[in-house]
Amino acid sequence: MSGTPPLVLAVAAILVIALNAYVLFGGADFGGGVWDLLAGGPRKQQQRELIEHAVGPIWEANHVWLILVLVLTFVCFPAAFSRLAITLHIPLSLLLVGIVLRGSALTFRSYDSSHRALQRRWGVIFAVASTVTPVPLGICVGALVSGAVGAAPTTSFQARFVAPWMTPFAFAVGALALVLFAYLAAVYLTVEANEERLKEDFRRRALGAGMAVFVVAGVVLYLAREQAAFIVHGVMFAPLALPLQIATASAALTALWGLANRRYRVARIAAPVQVSLILWGWVYAQFPEIIPGALSLRDAAAPDITLKLVVIGITGGMMLIIPSLAYLLRIFKGDGNAFDRLETSGPTPDARPTRLRGTP
Repeated sequence: MSGTPPLVLAVAAILVIALNAYVLFGGADFGGGVWDLLAGGPRKQQQRELIEHAVGPIWEANHVWLILVLVLTFVCFPAAFSRLAITLHIPLSLLLVGIVLRGSALTFRSYDSSHRALQRRWGVIFAVASTVTPVPLGICVGALVSGAVGAAPTTSFQARFVAPWMTPFAFAVGALALVLFAYLAAVYLTVEANEERLKEDFRRRALGAGMAVFVVAGVVLYLAREQAAFIVHGVMFAPLALPLQIATASAALTALWGLANRRYRVARIAAPVQVSLILWGWVYAQFPEIIPGALSLRDAAAPDITLKLVVIGITGGMMLIIPSLAYLLRIFKGDGNAFDRLETSGPTPDARPTRLRGTP
């Protein structure tokens, strides 16, 4: 383990698991906004209603994973948090603005008024913010893995705060994040849809997004040869690189096979596995450094007593959070969920839509 203490490894593993959960759940929420923006055809309104149906009750709960990632980095790896927050403050600020805009717009679209035109205005803000926001998230990852964040600070504002992320490689990683989130959302929505025509709409979108993932991933790998060479080495030549490649390719092909043959639940299992393996492949290629070229996990870690207390706190917290999230999903995503019950309960006195909408 390259001399990394077990306690540091444990905290780092928890951090990556939380990031993985955010990508699979929060990322799919962003992807839903992408398809809201690109909704079209004779079932355009039905597509948007399905997306709101799927995202509405749980989108804010999914941000618990992002909060956990930020808190763990701040408390357990403060030196890394400081450098990331300072060097990447521009794309990180854009990311936070996008998260706030999409959440506010979704809430106002749900509660502000039942007037369709007004809801559509809020819907446009929600959809555009959802489409734009994953890009700065991926840009931050691209800047990190390229080693630019670990470069020696300079006195020039442009060289210190713009150049590290304003690169073709960073923007390619931003595009990869966007297509991965859209891919996950489309796959999930094939299962969420109850009508065969809607399933078919999102099946085609999922297949297209899946092919886009292959193309954009190839561009990222090509650009990485010059701008993130150590990642290429880790992905291609490290001891576990070949098994990771085989597992990722197998999951991707299984997901595409499931979509092509309308085995939607197979695709819904395989697609998250594919995306998770891409994430863990990056982590494996970068290990044991948290900021390539500047800080290892061991060097950036807080004192042992801090890490121990964090592990104890996380263990206790997960005993509450995971059952709560599971119960939330069971209520709103299980058979005979709250949406279905409300949709069949008849009109409300104020003639507003009866479908439960918005945040918890």
